[in-house]
Amino acid sequence: MKKKRLVAFVFIFLALTMITAMPSFAAKKEFFAIATGGTGGVYYPLGGILAQALTDKIPDIIVTAQAANASVSNCNLIGNRQIESAFIQSNIAYDAYNGLGDFKGKPVKNLRIIASLYPETIQIVGRADAGIKTVADIKGKRLIPGDRGSGTEIDCKNVLDGLGLTYKDFSNVDWLGFSGASQRLKDKQGDITFITAGWPTSAITEVALTSDIILIPLDEKTIATLVKKYPFYARIVIPKGTYRGMDKDVPTITTMAQWAVDASVPDDLVYKLTHVLWEKGKFVLRTKDDNSADDAPSGAELMAQFHATAKQVQLKTALEGVGAVPLHPGAAKYYKEKGMIK
Repeated sequence: MKKKRLVAFVFIFLALTMITAMPSFAAKKEFFAIATGGTGGVYYPLGGILAQALTDKIPDIIVTAQAANASVSNCNLIGNRQIESAFIQSNIAYDAYNGLGDFKGKPVKNLRIIASLYPETIQIVGRADAGIKTVADIKGKRLIPGDRGSGTEIDCKNVLDGLGLTYKDFSNVDWLGFSGASQRLKDKQGDITFITAGWPTSAITEVALTSDIILIPLDEKTIATLVKKYPFYARIVIPKGTYRGMDKDVPTITTMAQWAVDASVPDDLVYKLTHVLWEKGKFVLRTKDDNSADDAPSGAELMAQFHATAKQVQLKTALEGVGAVPLHPGAAKYYKEKGMIK
């Protein structure tokens, strides 16, 4: 009987030991977040795909993508140490780091860059029955400039400034995210909206399926004015056929989507994140003679499999638009190894 009691005691002791030890194993998992944008944009789906790739490929890390209010809000989240990383526009990153525009007097000096991802194009979308043919026709219409304080709204105000317009020149101004703006156009409760995102953008694709829309081109004079005044912009052309009913190429301007991170995130972790973004296989440092690397797609390749915009996420353009805001040392280490920086 005593022997049975001893065995039972040992069993219970071992079981309790294992249960007690489980939290310590779980504690080894490091959590890391990426703030993205609204569900109708490009940031949100790409962030989710990238988060899953990073979780799968880097041991002992769990990465999550969180819906957020995009660039301006995301910079503030990093500045307030409320999130580890975020997707942001390069022009907003420039303003945030240097304390300009919406960040005047409150620069986000802990902002660092991991990579430029893809061009974010300013897409000016109007209802086809709103009498808008050119950008000069938008005056007096019902405007949706994007979420209040978002990167899209900043782009809208910049374009309006280049046209000599302000919000006062519109019959109504309503601040909404991509999905809300798309719905307003479908419901004929708005005439024109600005969307800064990679193309095709799901919010525009959705409204184009059920409503006749026009993607409004910027004239060359306005483009030249904007590029001169705001050097982080560049001319780009959205090809015809990108959206239903779009039968002509549309010239406009673009900035870059960037993956930014808090400067306090450890260098070795950011190095791993950068490595997995661009390299096949899991993050395992191997010797030159070790051929055991698997062919699982890189984070960039995986994003490209699921979203057309991500086909533009390429290592050769990873440093475009980077400079005004410093690279994180962990990312810089990777690019030095690739011979892209000294």
